[in-house]
Amino acid sequence: MTKKEKVQFVIDTLENIYPETPIPLIHKDPYTLLIAVLLSAQSTDKGVNKITPILFAKADNPYDMIKLSVEEIREIIKPAGLSPMKSKGIYGLSKILIEKHDGKVPQSFKYLEELPSVGHKTASVVMSQAFGVPAFPVDTHIHRLMYRWNLTNGKNVTQTEKDAKRLFPEELWNKLHLQIIFYGREYSPARGWDIEKDVITKTIGRKSFLK
Repeated sequence: MTKKEKVQFVIDTLENIYPETPIPLIHKDPYTLLIAVLLSAQSTDKGVNKITPILFAKADNPYDMIKLSVEEIREIIKPAGLSPMKSKGIYGLSKILIEKHDGKVPQSFKYLEELPSVGHKTASVVMSQAFGVPAFPVDTHIHRLMYRWNLTNGKNVTQTEKDAKRLFPEELWNKLHLQIIFYGREYSPARGWDIEKDVITKTIGRKSFLK
């Protein structure tokens, strides 16, 4: 199979398994999505979805969020891990949104990445899922699968993102990154992986995995 055929096989297989791609994090607008994505760092979506309804009942916008103290935010989000850093980030970015952006989440990679605790991946998720701007956020699942599928050398997430954007059509990026995450969780996990159930890796995977 050529590289082009392999890429098409990935697209077709994922579209067949996951025709619908609902965003797995509970949110209702760009601000609540931004907070949920920030909380999901080194935590599971399931874990985050238990916390956000409690947090958003108290504050689902930056104006209400800064009425809470960093300590109050930290208490609520503690189960998500990294709570000291995340609570400061949530409070800090809410303040900046009010002071610089009229309380709205900016539709710009530059301004998003200037916010505390918001890295390129978080900005990419918000840009793609809240604003529909083509982006390819690379998380651990995408990084692992792109390497297993021999579509990147796996040196770092920056390289994986470049390769994904080069190989896959831009109009599919926003849906495809979610499809790959879903597939990684269900069929190609890091632990307890059974290649017999992983049809994509079994078909196009790197030779070292197929021995």
